[in-house]
Parts: sequence; structure tokens; C-alpha cells
Amino acid sequence: MEKYLSVTTLTKYLKMKFDKDPYLERVYLTGQVSNFRKRPTHQYFSLKDDKAVIQATVWSGVYQKLGFELEEGMKINVIGRVQIYEPSGSYSIIIEKAEPDGVGALAIQFEQLKKKLTEEGLFQERFKQPLPQFAKKIGVVTSRSGAVIQDIITTVSRRFPGVEILLYPTKVQGDGAAEEIASNIARANERDDLDVLIIGRGGGSIEDLWAFNEEIVVRAIFESRLPIISSVGHETDVTLADFVADRRAATPTAAAELATPVTKLDLLTHFQQQEKRMATAIQNVLVKKKEAWRSLSQSVMFRQPERLYDGYIQRLDQLNLRLKQGFESKLGRAKQDLQKQVHGLEKENPSRTIQVYQDQVFQLKQLLRSRMALAYDSKVAEAKRLSEALLMLDTSRIVARGYAIIKKEEAVIDSVQDLKNKDQIMLLMRDGQVEVEVKDVKTKEI
Repeated sequence: MEKYLSVTTLTKYLKMKFDKDPYLERVYLTGQVSNFRKRPTHQYFSLKDDKAVIQATVWSGVYQKLGFELEEGMKINVIGRVQIYEPSGSYSIIIEKAEPDGVGALAIQFEQLKKKLTEEGLFQERFKQPLPQFAKKIGVVTSRSGAVIQDIITTVSRRFPGVEILLYPTKVQGDGAAEEIASNIARANERDDLDVLIIGRGGGSIEDLWAFNEEIVVRAIFESRLPIISSVGHETDVTLADFVADRRAATPTAAAELATPVTKLDLLTHFQQQEKRMATAIQNVLVKKKEAWRSLSQSVMFRQPERLYDGYIQRLDQLNLRLKQGFESKLGRAKQDLQKQVHGLEKENPSRTIQVYQDQVFQLKQLLRSRMALAYDSKVAEAKRLSEALLMLDTSRIVARGYAIIKKEEAVIDSVQDLKNKDQIMLLMRDGQVEVEVKDVKTKEI
């Protein structure tokens, strides 16, 4: 049995080999993404080619820095380390870096963000704002030291002197550039005196222009109250800022031309056209007013003005009739209410109440006399009965019938138990009394 290893021991041994093998500490792989389903934090999927497959893991912090979204079937190049997961005994690659195979990560990110914002409708033409024809103050979001601001100042001064230019010095590439661009767009929108806003920078690589592809900048342009002209890179360079801006200019000079009238001659021509349009409009209004006046002057109402108030007279008669009917109806209801109140008062007349109470008093007197007579007769009968009962208890009557009453020391004796030999007792009889001495006491057995 000593030859056999446990599964845990073997797995730990293999894990130790994987962890210490220098060839597995940093592995470069090319494969196709498979079984990918985006999760809220860490990402778990497979990398495969036509003959093999390996499990892959991207921790949340690494995934957020990739710069593009993983998609099912995408071919990618990754750098990572291979490890064994002990509970299942499976091995996988922990990805530390990744980029699309054959196409730059920025290009993939550009297309993915463009697709997302297109589906949200941010690039639709119906959201584009018209540019002002005669701007008095132009805002510019660009670098202070670049050629962009100089080209804009030169073009505006040449084409339309007197227009004020307000520069928002901005970092246009590198870390923090996107946040600064979006912040300055928001600052410009806080002013009430700006007519249009130009954002831009000179040419460069996709990395140099990338700040204008960041989502924060695109949304800041979309939410801008001010119309925005985008002038980023050369004519062949295209950024997401160009798609969402109200107008795109190939160069800073072209942006300045879009923001100002063409020439003084064109401006004069425009004013002359406006003057002609105004004169024509006034003439048309006068013609319409004359026709309206002529039509009104020939109308029946001007020839027979009394018709104007015929309807009002009829309306007044109707209102008078309604007022009379309403008053009569209200008066009738008031009379009915008054009669009800009078009838109620009559019911509450004190004389009637007094009479009712007097009748009740008379009835109660009659009832009292009747009950007093009954009570008197009852008491007389009771007294007679009690008197007769007392007479029945009279001792004189008892002795008159031949009985004697025995007394001992003034106490009536009714039991032999109260007597003993030699007691002196008195016998009360009908016609006198006898004093005797007890000779013998015999108790009757019951």
C-alpha cells in the first residue's frame, strides 16, 4: 500500500511542479474565445484551436484594463501563467494581458463603442443642431500651444473681424485628456454668451487621437446645449467625436470657416436678400390686410350693424326668463320652508304642553287616591288580624278556659326542667292564684 498515492497528494505534487516550472510562469498563447458569457466581475471562458482547448480566467481588475470587450469567437493573443486548480484537478491559464490577434485593441474598442452608441441613437441626424449664421463669440476647446488655435484665430480675423474667441486650454492626448475635454465642454455650456464651440487638435496616430474616441467625450458633445464643430486630426482621420458633433470640419481652418460668414460681400448680399424678403413679406401682409378690410366693409354686419346684437338681445331675454323662473322657484321653496317651521312651532306651543301635563297630573291624582284607599283597607284588615292574634295570646283568656299559668319568681314556667323539689311556685287561675310547694318532679319520657 505504500506504493499508492492519494489523489490529493498527486494533485499537490503536480501543482508544485506547475508553480515552479519557469516555462509555465509566463506563457504566450493564441486562441479563439469560446463559451464566453460576460459576468459582473471575473471572466471565465475557454481558449481553443482546432485540436485542443484550455480554460482561461481574467480577473476583474485585468479585464477592466483590456481596452476592448471579449466576444465569442474572437481570436486573441494572451500572456499569462498556467496553474492547477486542486479541487477539480484541472489546469487553466490566468490571463494577465490580452489583445485581438491581427487587429489593434484600440480599433476593436473603437468599433465596439461606435456600435453601442449607434444603437443608443447618439449619431442620429435629428439630434444635430444648426450652426448660428452670425456668431458673436466662439469657444475653442484645444491645446494652448498647438497650431489649431492659431489657424482658427487667423481665419476668423480674416473672414469676420470683431468676433470674439474664447480659448479653453485643454490637454488633447494622454492620460486624463478625455476627462479634461469633457469638463471644458461642460464649462463652456455654463456661459450664456457663447454661440458655437469648436473642439479639435492636429493630426496623429490613433493613440494620439484616442481621447476624442472616449465615451465620456462623446456623451459630453451629445449633451451640449451649444452647437459643436469637431476638427480632430487630418481629413482622413475619423473619431467618434466627429460622428456625434453637429458638424465635422477636416481642418481647424475649415472649422473656423463653418463658424463665420463666408465673406463681407456675401454678408452684404445676405442683408440685401433679407431686405427684399422683408419688403416682400410686408407687401404680402398689406395686400392680405386690404383684402380683409374690403371683405369686412362689404359684409352684412357693416351694412346692418343691428345684427351684431340680435343674438345678445335674445340671450338677454332667455337669461331674464331663467332669472324670473329661478326667483319664483326659490320663493316657493322658501314659503314651504316657512310653513314647515310654523307647523313645527305650533307643535311646540307651551299651552298645549301645559294642558298635557295637567291631564297627566289629574290622572296621577286619581291613581294616587285609588291606591291610597286600597292601601288603607289593606292596613285596616292587617290591624284587625293582628289584634285578633293578640287576643288569642291574652293569658286571661287562657285561664278562663280552665287552664292555669305557672310562675316561679315572676317567671312563667313552661317546662319541668325548670323546677325541682321544694320550689315555691304560684298557679294563676281564672278566679285567683294558689301558692304551692313542689313535692316531686317527674320528667316525661319522649
